[in-house]
Amino acid sequence: MPLLALIVIFIEVPLAELYVILKVADDLLGWPLTLALLAADSLLGSWLLRSQGRAVWRRFNEAVRAGRVPHNEVIDGVLVIFGGAFLITPGFITDVLGLILLVPPTRRIVRRSARRYIERRAVVTASGPAGRRRRGERGGARDYDVEGTATEVDWQTRRLPR
Repeated sequence: MPLLALIVIFIEVPLAELYVILKVADDLLGWPLTLALLAADSLLGSWLLRSQGRAVWRRFNEAVRAGRVPHNEVIDGVLVIFGGAFLITPGFITDVLGLILLVPPTRRIVRRSARRYIERRAVVTASGPAGRRRRGERGGARDYDVEGTATEVDWQTRRLPR
C-alpha cells in the first residue's frame, strides 16, 4: 500500500472526523446531543451489523446448498465486515460510510461497482484433475491427446472474434 494511502487513512481521516464532530457539536447540536447522537449511531450500527451479517450468512448458505457459486453473497459479506469496521470507528464520516455498506439498497449499488471492478481486474484461470492414476504410477504429466476445438478470445473486450 503506498505511503500516501496510509497517511490518508491513519492521519487525515481521524483529523476530518474530529473536525466534523467539533463543527456539529459547536455549530449545530451542542455537546450533549452530539455525544448522544454518536452513541445512538453506534447502537443502530451494531444492530444493523448483527442483522445484516446473519442475513448475508443465510443467503450464502442457501446459495451453497442450491449448488451455485455465491459471488454476490461473498461480496456482501466483505462489505458488511467493512461496514462494521467503519461503524466501530468513532465519528460521523465513517458512520455514514458504514451505514452505506450495511443498508441493503445502498450495499447493492456498492456491490455492483465492486463486482465490475473485480471482473475487470481479475485473472480467471481453471484447473482440474488429470485423471485417475494407475497403481504404482507417480504424479505428474502423462502423454495423451485431447481432441477438441478452440476459439481465441480477445482478452481486453472478452468477445469472440467475428
